Amino acid sequence: MSRVGRQPINIPAGVAVTLALPKVTVKGPKGELTQNIPDACEVKQEGDVINVTRTSNDRRLRSMHGLTRTLIANMITGVTEGYSKELEIIGVGYKAEVKGKELVLTLGFSHLINYPMPEGIKIEADVTKLKILGIDKQKVGQVAAEIRGFRPPEPYKGKGIKYIDEQIQRKAGKTAAGSGG
Repeated sequence: MSRVGRQPINIPAGVAVTLALPKVTVKGPKGELTQNIPDACEVKQEGDVINVTRTSNDRRLRSMHGLTRTLIANMITGVTEGYSKELEIIGVGYKAEVKGKELVLTLGFSHLINYPMPEGIKIEADVTKLKILGIDKQKVGQVAAEIRGFRPPEPYKGKGIKYIDEQIQRKAGKTAAGSGG
């Protein structure tokens, strides 16, 4: 059995879980999320606990067992607490601001980058800091990766967009006195 998959999921107060297999719907104070579950995984709710089991020991099913349990647990966490990712913009003249439903980035290009906010995602911008908020963990991570992709941090000066806790491996630049050969 999967060590992750066999752990029970506790449902906190104020969260409603609907099992209409192959879909699982979770409603909470922050919103509602729906996820399709593979046929081979059985999801059972007993009171305020959800258990995920698998029907056979096939290799593919073993890998889906832990994933299914984690997806359901992430949905419950999302509708109760929500998820966030923080980005930092480093560079002279680099900045970000929110205008309506768009994030406007100035990243040293000849043009501004207008990034439309996806449905269910909120972005807070404070000149050089960005905070991406939402209830869907996968969508929050995807939006953060897309924004970081506009100008990934470069290894020589460290300029670009990086995650707040990311360590950038710095490289030494060219030396002033070159070799004689």
